[in-house]
Parts: sequence; structure tokens; C-alpha cells
Amino acid sequence: MYLEENGVIGYHQAVVPQLLLIIEGEGFVRNEQAQYYQVQPGDAVFWEKDEWHETKTDTGLTGIVIESEQLNPSAFMPIKNDIRLRL
Repeated sequence: MYLEENGVIGYHQAVVPQLLLIIEGEGFVRNEQAQYYQVQPGDAVFWEKDEWHETKTDTGLTGIVIESEQLNPSAFMPIKNDIRLRL
């Protein structure tokens, strides 16, 4: 996916487990909490099925989104903070 400057993927529920891999640029993500967390290249964010979330950027962002009912990255990605941001 590519978000242009000031791009937003609005607040919505994940239909299936979802993994966002940040490739280029910087942005911010959040889940049901109102607090945003900064993401940059090399970061990965995992959302559970039905989890509310949003992604936005001021400068532009390129990422890869992987969605699957069988997606379970916890075996190989340590938790970085409470929003399931994993590196």
C-alpha cells in the first residue's frame, strides 16, 4: 500500500488478522486507544481480527499488508508496546 503526504487509512475493524510492514516513509498507527505510535521502515504492526485501528502519515508511507485467518506472528515477533506493535 502507498499513502501520499497527509494520507489516512481511516479508523476501521480488521476483517481478519492483519500485518502491516513499513517499507518506506514514516507514519502513525493506533488501535482502540486514542494514542498514536510512530512507525518507520523496518517496523511491523499486527492487528487481531475485529481490532479497530488506523494508519496515517504526514510525509508519505509505503508498506506491505498481509491478511489471513491463519496469520499468527507472535511466534517470531516480540511485542514492543501495548498496541501490539512488534519489531
